[in-house]
Amino acid sequence: YITATHLLERIEHETLVVNNPASVRNAPEKVMVLDYRKFMPPTLITRSLDEVRAFQKEHGAIVVKPLHGNGGKAIFRIEADGSNVGALFEVFNSTWPEPHMVQPFLPDVAKGDKRIVLIDGEVTGAINRRPGEGEFRSNLAVGGSAEATLLTPEEQEICAAMGPRLKELGLIFVGIDVIGGKWLTEINVTSPTGIVAIDRFNGTDTAAKILDAIERRLAGRG
Repeated sequence: YITATHLLERIEHETLVVNNPASVRNAPEKVMVLDYRKFMPPTLITRSLDEVRAFQKEHGAIVVKPLHGNGGKAIFRIEADGSNVGALFEVFNSTWPEPHMVQPFLPDVAKGDKRIVLIDGEVTGAINRRPGEGEFRSNLAVGGSAEATLLTPEEQEICAAMGPRLKELGLIFVGIDVIGGKWLTEINVTSPTGIVAIDRFNGTDTAAKILDAIERRLAGRG
């Protein structure tokens, strides 16, 4: 993956690569989001069980995620008593060499986890993803369901804060995740999903908007 971004970077002068390969390489979903931590829930990045126990003592029930996971895979909720946090962290530390992301469990996720799509830094649509029965994860890939939605003032503020930077970095097609109308959790730059559902609910054509943005970029090169 990293090698591919380096190779694609070598042809940028003759071929527009969407999204910009250097920016994609430097923007892992759960790392880039830390640039906007004032919009995030309390977050801990660590491999230390002691730090996790202290974090859980302060915040109660927590969610643990692999730093480079995707599609809702391997996201675990640990209740406030922390009875299995030691065993789970043994598994995480033996499976992934990187540190892991730990956040408080946000009960508002039951109301949905919003995917907001930005094209060249501008909001073009959003869907609300609700967890399936017996799940707390709302990703469509793990059984979540989509519904139409509008942005809250807090979500509009988040998008306004990051939009110009995304455009500057050449990140033409981006999807961000927001829980509870205000908690930013991820910035997805590799393969953001949700545009099919967004277009179904809103009668829009997001793919055409992406191509329009690409054509503007190409015209600007001329």
